[in-house]
Amino acid sequence: MNIVSTTPGGFHETDAVIIGAGPVGLFQVFELGLLEIKAHVIDSLNAVGGQCVELYPDKPIYDIPAIPSCTGQELTDGLLKQIEPFGATFHLGQEVTLVQKREDGRFDVETTLGTKFITKTIFIAAGVGSFQPRTMKVDGLDKFDGSQVFYRVKNPAQFDGKNLVICGGGDSALDWALNFVGKAESVVLLHRREDFRAAPASVAKMKQLCEDYEMQLIIGQVSGIEEKDGQLSELRVTGADGVTRRVPLDMLLVFYGLSPKLGPIAEWGLDIERKQLKVVNTEKFETNVPGIFAVGDINTYPGKKKLILSGFHEAALAAFGAAPYIFPDKKIHMQYTTTSPKLHKVLGVESPVFD
Repeated sequence: MNIVSTTPGGFHETDAVIIGAGPVGLFQVFELGLLEIKAHVIDSLNAVGGQCVELYPDKPIYDIPAIPSCTGQELTDGLLKQIEPFGATFHLGQEVTLVQKREDGRFDVETTLGTKFITKTIFIAAGVGSFQPRTMKVDGLDKFDGSQVFYRVKNPAQFDGKNLVICGGGDSALDWALNFVGKAESVVLLHRREDFRAAPASVAKMKQLCEDYEMQLIIGQVSGIEEKDGQLSELRVTGADGVTRRVPLDMLLVFYGLSPKLGPIAEWGLDIERKQLKVVNTEKFETNVPGIFAVGDINTYPGKKKLILSGFHEAALAAFGAAPYIFPDKKIHMQYTTTSPKLHKVLGVESPVFD
């Protein structure tokens, strides 16, 4: 899949900047494209897809209309294919640090890598902000980050044949523990208590595998580490009984969840309620700052549901709400991709002939 991108830095004058390259941000490109509005997309991650790709690329999603089941990666790939005709430009691996209203009504936008924009409209589709993993607070552990300690699984194959300890009691911890059984040399699931936040079916499967001696469950907390020849070799795990045991390992995977942070968004003069952006109305999903729109999980309003399909709906209305800023003298007509020759031309498809 080809993604139009630029090198960091530089200056761009544009009609729309989309902050966030998750599913809703990608669909915002599509809805703007139908109105012949080109967009630049900025994301702090180095790849598109947002939470879908970062958190559950291989996990099935069942509530996308007309798609009975797809993974986060498949959804992202499909959206990228859908927006190809519109030639959006992506600026990845950089975070927006400045949003400032200009005297002419447009906005100055700058990123951490020095990329600068002047744009007529801004669409914030940043999910719940930038995700930071909740780390394990144990003295000396951080120096093994990325070599033996991992908070996300990027390359599952690197854990094959290893002695793994997986910490956590939610879906991510259970899913990966079950996934690595039979692939890793050994799998130990470590959780601080007997209760789990994961799906009951996953918990039941894990307990059955423990009974079958395919994996091991330990209840306790990591209280220290041991090193050998500069490598992490053992964890010291203290149980509810107060006894500390040594657990050998090759690699440690920690799934304590992700902590969303609004980051610089909190400094842009937008109304915020419980770390979410309040929209003025649900007609166009505009914030209290005219020309800045909020779509997807980042926004809040009465009746808000944090669903991908809700974000798609919001993106459509936000595009129509933004059109007057971009085409102040143009009347925007509602058209259908099924029957509109103009939209067929925009999409690069042939108009069907109806008998």
